[in-house]
Amino acid sequence: MSLQTDEEKLLIQSHFEDLLNSCTRCNSPEDKELIVKAFNLANEAHKGVRRKSGEPYILHPIAVAKIVTSEIGLGAKAVACALMHDVVEDTDYTIEDIERIFGKKIASIIDGLTKITDVFDANSTIQAENFRKILLTLADDIRVILIKLADRLHNMRTLESLPATKQMKIASETIYLYAPLAHRLGLYAIKTELEDLSLKYRYPQVYEEIRSKIADNEKRRVQLINHFSLPIIQKLEENNIDFEISGRPKSVYSVWKKMQTKNVSFEEIYDLLAVRIVFNPYPHIPEKTQCWHIYSLITDIYKPKPDRLRDWVSTPKANGYEALHCTVMGPDGKWVEVQIRSRRMDENAERGFAAHWRYKEMDATSQENELDKWIRRVREMLENPQENALEFLDEFKLNLFTSEIIVFTPKGETRSLPKGATALDFAYEIHTEVGNRAIGAKVNHRLVPLSYQLNTGDQVEIITAASQKPTWELLNFATTAKAKAAIKNALKGEVKNRIEKGQQLLEEKLLEMGIQPSSRVFKKILPAYEVSSKDELYAKIGSGLINLDNLKKILKKNTQSKWIKYWKLQLGFGAKKVEPESEIQIKYDLKKPIVLGADTDSDNPSYLVANCCNPIPGDEVIGYLSPDDIVIVHKATCAEAVRLMAQHGDKIVAAKWTTQKALSFLARVEVNGMDRIGIISELTKVISDELMVNIRKFHIESHDGIFEGFIDLYVHDVTHLNNLILNIMKVKGMENVRRMDKFDD
Repeated sequence: MSLQTDEEKLLIQSHFEDLLNSCTRCNSPEDKELIVKAFNLANEAHKGVRRKSGEPYILHPIAVAKIVTSEIGLGAKAVACALMHDVVEDTDYTIEDIERIFGKKIASIIDGLTKITDVFDANSTIQAENFRKILLTLADDIRVILIKLADRLHNMRTLESLPATKQMKIASETIYLYAPLAHRLGLYAIKTELEDLSLKYRYPQVYEEIRSKIADNEKRRVQLINHFSLPIIQKLEENNIDFEISGRPKSVYSVWKKMQTKNVSFEEIYDLLAVRIVFNPYPHIPEKTQCWHIYSLITDIYKPKPDRLRDWVSTPKANGYEALHCTVMGPDGKWVEVQIRSRRMDENAERGFAAHWRYKEMDATSQENELDKWIRRVREMLENPQENALEFLDEFKLNLFTSEIIVFTPKGETRSLPKGATALDFAYEIHTEVGNRAIGAKVNHRLVPLSYQLNTGDQVEIITAASQKPTWELLNFATTAKAKAAIKNALKGEVKNRIEKGQQLLEEKLLEMGIQPSSRVFKKILPAYEVSSKDELYAKIGSGLINLDNLKKILKKNTQSKWIKYWKLQLGFGAKKVEPESEIQIKYDLKKPIVLGADTDSDNPSYLVANCCNPIPGDEVIGYLSPDDIVIVHKATCAEAVRLMAQHGDKIVAAKWTTQKALSFLARVEVNGMDRIGIISELTKVISDELMVNIRKFHIESHDGIFEGFIDLYVHDVTHLNNLILNIMKVKGMENVRRMDKFDD
């Protein structure tokens, strides 16, 4: 590898000077000295190393440090750590060297940022363990996670130089964990950019299409916002309010997400306009009062929509977000969302907990804020080191709730919980022992079960009994990571006994039949009993949930080794004689895409279509190599596929369909519209007679002049299905026709 050229040295120096100039919180000579020292060490350590794009590696740490200071607003220590964040991982320097040169604090932050090289847990992945390690340090110092987010943001900004498979893996990991984490920490600007960049690399065409539509709409949007804002500006100026007003453009990702979840077109999404008012508050008048004053001035001009008032100034969001949101009817018959914030609220909203943390640093007497509470929760989760890292990751993901409810204790204290939380979650939020002893609850003085879903404003009292103990069934009622972890902890001893008992019973039964336990045996047993692991199987046998009376019958069944079941269609992968299963050894090359479809090459590995998204030819798909060495094919847009790419990047294989018209795949379309005599007859005529498509299931219900239902059809591919949908839409009275990804066969 060539060392730096003179041109590159000048480029590096210019980037570093730009960093020093943008570091607003590095004013003292000591701060500057620390940053220069960190830069010199990192520059020397990475000398000669280049990124995939070919540029000197040191430009990456400088860029991360710039994000840390200018976009998050951290100080000199964090900038120094950002400059050296890859030194221990990629060079000969050790954590001990860093501690000797820079002290314990900086060494501990860099240790949290350093990726691990070994997998601690055989059932885990490097990604999951790495994330867990970051969080262990997060419990001590929030800067670890803030620098990690800056690192991820710069990696996403420079992702184009990596191969497509790597891009997909990193983009999926970003949308699964890092974007929700940025949101949880209140870093809205970073969260939005991470979401947009993730979409750009996961679905480039979709991203480009929406981005260009937003750009085309920009002129019209600006005109509408100006027309709407003019009377507000006059009113606020008359009242001597010092403010800035701006139109808030929607991000590409938020438009795409709404199009997906609400199944509507771009035009319908982009109909809602949004305006933000940021004011400089008067001293000695509470900011909250001034927010409501501005609200009253706006509603003097435009009529508000009562159910769309969001008061986050009286009760801030769990991530510290404060603002007053209202939706009013604008002059052009369009709803406009107005966000009202003070300058301080705006800084907190854009820079999140970095800003909160700085205020806390200044005021030693400040009480425990939402950040402290959340970190305390994470610390409690980390106190259980035995937990599988992937399970931990899923539990942590649950804790990154973006929508929360506020409920009250019997004494009137407030508690923040995720939307959808139950009375049981509330019990564990109060105290682990309260949760363990809970038998029921009173919500607004009315007796309810522990499974009762809470709403904002509910007052909750938990009823306990000394003899009560947690049960497996309770896990079905728990939604928060804290509640689930506490129940699992309480059941741990019991589980161990059940597993041992179940293992003994199964081995005895197999011995009676003269069979030794082997991977071949478990490949048949696990799916037959609908369990995903040996431990789950043993636990269910031990607790009597699984009866082994039909074991002989299960083991006699031939496993489908060369046949793939598509709903009830069996597709062969070749006419060769099927070998005994124990002799079949399929070798997978994860670097080559698996070809799906009608290719009869018997060397093709077998695969299964995922039930969660039911992909068909033409869909963009990915394959996941399961622990049983079967490739499971998911749609690339499937939420489960995103989770798998984020957690098991090393088990993801590219997949593509062959062009074929010989095979049919089951798809479901949802239909609704205005009811009239003969519409069903017309509908079936279009599908069966004109388009020659086989119908498998037809379910329609009619009420009050409206009909709705679904049709299961056999189609060849996505083009065939889309053509079918277009033709069904032409039937008079049809309002909406859309494909459903998830359905039971």
